[in-house]
Amino acid sequence: MTISGPRDAAARRRCSRTPVQRAREELAGRLREIRKDAGISGRELAVRCGWSESKSSRIENAKTPPSDADIRAWCRACAADDQAPDLIAANRQSAEAHVEWRRLQRTGLRRLQESTGDLYQQTKTFRVYVSDVIPGFLQTAGYASALLSSIADFRGTPDDVSEAVAARIRRNEVLSKGGRRFSFVLEESVLRYRLCSAETMAALLGVMDFQNVAVGIVPFAQQRAVWPMPTFTIFDDRRVHADTLDAASTLTQPSQVELYARAFERLSQQATRGAAARALIADAVSSLD
Repeated sequence: MTISGPRDAAARRRCSRTPVQRAREELAGRLREIRKDAGISGRELAVRCGWSESKSSRIENAKTPPSDADIRAWCRACAADDQAPDLIAANRQSAEAHVEWRRLQRTGLRRLQESTGDLYQQTKTFRVYVSDVIPGFLQTAGYASALLSSIADFRGTPDDVSEAVAARIRRNEVLSKGGRRFSFVLEESVLRYRLCSAETMAALLGVMDFQNVAVGIVPFAQQRAVWPMPTFTIFDDRRVHADTLDAASTLTQPSQVELYARAFERLSQQATRGAAARALIADAVSSLD
């Protein structure tokens, strides 16, 4: 017979918390730290903010989610106005900041391709770094079919690959419409992975002729100043999508976006472009024959 103690019960409670609750607790902890760093009590904070001491306690203990105005008032009372934008963004992200791929893909891959359509239409500048596969924007139907088939098989999702490929190609029309700008940085390893035929991979060369597209390749031989990172996409200066094997993360806090923008700039500085980049792509294509 197994006897559960207080620690086991506490562990179960932690595991049973929803993503929303965990996000609220993290925000509450940050607000509590700001108050303590300012050296004031919960009562003094309440006086400065013009609300009850119980409200401060409820917010600080994740019992009541704060509004944007509450966060601004809290930071102002603690002389930490510069932290308010990040905290407000974190409050808004909540559970949608980290969504499991299993949940996103449970009805198939087509709807996932279509779900970002509005975001793509609203964005004017895209910055994309990839270390695993050719970016979705640059994929031909053949490459997308090979990749999405592999994903569907791995995850055991409904087989709607043909519809998903068509949706991806439609979505990618933003590449040539609406005056948008695209900057891509690819690790050379991306060119070497055998996910498709040489003919399909060669189509990447044609995309480099677009006036609004910049493609850079970080060569194997490049002396690294920045390490290879997981794939991410920056949408204007407002939002980052960072993917892992099990989940898709949406980051909107200004400090998060700035961090990824700095990483992209460093990686971009190490990338080869123009004729040198074309030569790397051509060499990779020939190796697939």
